[in-house]
Amino acid sequence: MTQPPETTAARATTSERLRRHGAKLAVSLVLAAAFGWTLHRGGLRIVPPRDALARVSLPACAGYVALMLAMQWFRAARWRHLLAPIATVPLRRIVAVSFIGFTAILLLPLRAGELVRPYLIRDKGKLSLAAATGTIGAERVIDGLFLTLLLGVCLQIARPLSPLPDHIGKLPISVAAVPLYAYTALAAFVVAFVLMGLFYWRPALGHRLAAATLGPFSTSLAARAEDFVKKIADGLHFLPSPRHFGPFLFETALYWGLNAVGMWVLAHGCGIASMTLVQACVVMGVLGVGILVPAGPGLFGAFQWSIFAALAMYFPDDVVLGPGEAFVFLVYAIQFVWHLASAGYCLATERGAAHAVVEAELG
Repeated sequence: MTQPPETTAARATTSERLRRHGAKLAVSLVLAAAFGWTLHRGGLRIVPPRDALARVSLPACAGYVALMLAMQWFRAARWRHLLAPIATVPLRRIVAVSFIGFTAILLLPLRAGELVRPYLIRDKGKLSLAAATGTIGAERVIDGLFLTLLLGVCLQIARPLSPLPDHIGKLPISVAAVPLYAYTALAAFVVAFVLMGLFYWRPALGHRLAAATLGPFSTSLAARAEDFVKKIADGLHFLPSPRHFGPFLFETALYWGLNAVGMWVLAHGCGIASMTLVQACVVMGVLGVGILVPAGPGLFGAFQWSIFAALAMYFPDDVVLGPGEAFVFLVYAIQFVWHLASAGYCLATERGAAHAVVEAELG
């Protein structure tokens, strides 16, 4: 039986999209394998021995879960302050879309899930994809700047081992590279924040850039790019508004603060009894910066490496390779399960969300 032309075209388009994204998946799997092999070589176990997990305090785990749930709520709900100057979106929808989007970033290769949130929240005639993308970009820049500033301050306060180890686990990788990487990330986010402000207050610069780069090849493409740039700038309307920007910064501080306290509580429950809250902030900051690099699905490898590297600045090998392994495993496992559960619930309750996620990834 002959297939209708539209069915054949749809299958061809889907096949083309899958081939394009298959390359991302292949690269991410190679990265995951490389990270896993390196962790194994370094004697850094992904899954700790059963007796190490048996010594973990259950009340500490419960406390971490409670703090993580509060942290995830603020992480999701604060987006309303960036969207408010553009469109009115119910808080329930903002939180549901955020939980789905966070899980998409976690699971999809090479952070391909970043587009899911703006794609799901868009509303024809009210909230464009470009404007929603602008709010997400701004959130990423502000998060990065806040976290790296906190990390830079805490690196100055917390007392590391002296001298810093020239290895992480059994690998000859100097721990001194960690602060250098952190300060480089801080400089990058300062520049990004300045450029974001310039992009909003001087939108003509963005228009000229689009015209200069695309105009010589296609005037229509340049015009569409200029329109997209304008709409992205619409997503930055919160910047000059203390009514929106102030509460967003406050809830951002709560989000990161709860995250740090949760890590501190869990570390003590795993047996890292000497960890201070400032050191927990460093661990959180190094993790936040570390998972910016391309990694495998589930951020596997980069997540574990980042925490091990941060722990190695402050604790001897018997701690890093002992209770530290339980700590790294539980932080990863608890957050992974939470993301799957929250996204699964929201996909089941948000009408059409599952189809929209597929469209966002394959579109």
